[in-house]
Amino acid sequence: MKTDSRSLFGNLREDIHAASLEFIGTILFLLLGLGGIQAAAFSNQATVAAAANGAGSDDGAQAVNKVASIEQLLYISVSMGLSLLVSVWFFFRVTGGVFNPAVSTALLLIGAIGPVRFVLYCIAQMVGGIVASALLVALLPGQLVVTPSPARGVNSAQAVFIEAFLTAALVLAVLMLAAEKHRSTPFAPIGIGLTLFACHLFGVIYTGAAMNTARAFGPAVVTGFDKTHWVYWVGPFIGSLIATLFYSFLKHIKYWRLNPDQDIPDPARSPADPLATVLSNSRTENGMTNEPKKANGVQHV
Repeated sequence: MKTDSRSLFGNLREDIHAASLEFIGTILFLLLGLGGIQAAAFSNQATVAAAANGAGSDDGAQAVNKVASIEQLLYISVSMGLSLLVSVWFFFRVTGGVFNPAVSTALLLIGAIGPVRFVLYCIAQMVGGIVASALLVALLPGQLVVTPSPARGVNSAQAVFIEAFLTAALVLAVLMLAAEKHRSTPFAPIGIGLTLFACHLFGVIYTGAAMNTARAFGPAVVTGFDKTHWVYWVGPFIGSLIATLFYSFLKHIKYWRLNPDQDIPDPARSPADPLATVLSNSRTENGMTNEPKKANGVQHV
């Protein structure tokens, strides 16, 4: 993913190609993930009715949160987690499978991508979110109910920091599993998808667990903005900075020295057999106990 050109536009052709594919990958991710959210809502007609009664307003989104069942919330979490897992795995060796301006920001800050690719990625991700939402409107019946909004009782400050915390967890997963190169890097999409799933289990009832400005912006363009939409710009950006700072700290203290050999598949580096160690210590202690004692150089029997 890293560009090595000395000039700003030295890799422009590759950057454009990568951004074009990032656009396609973002559509795939959000089409699957948001489609799952819409399917969960469609299966619960009360949710669709609540959205229709409050269409275009934050009251509608709050009503959806209120009528959503535990099963529906779990369905949404699984849908988003699995859609990111498979989409990242499809595009991991192509564009890195970013699909998120907050992740793009972190990759820029650590030097994994250059400024030109960062700008192109963000544009591709935002437009991809719009296209995915428009496709859902065209393909699926009923009111689109995938636009996130803080639930009733969650104020804007709480929503910002919930989104920031969840985004920080997601971005840190990307940095430690994908940006850092180790033996398990090829399996990074699994960890990243599971992280999104876990974050949804926490945050989906409170903020919709967007963690991604493109994921919030796309549906809002199609169905309308509300007064809390800014939360999904500020929260993910703060979360991206938090994750980047923590990652930088880990790199500064050379974290790999703290618990070495974690990704070395060598049984010889494993701890010794505990039972053998106990028996060996026992024999040593018994031998020391049974050894004849000497006093003043004279052996006593």
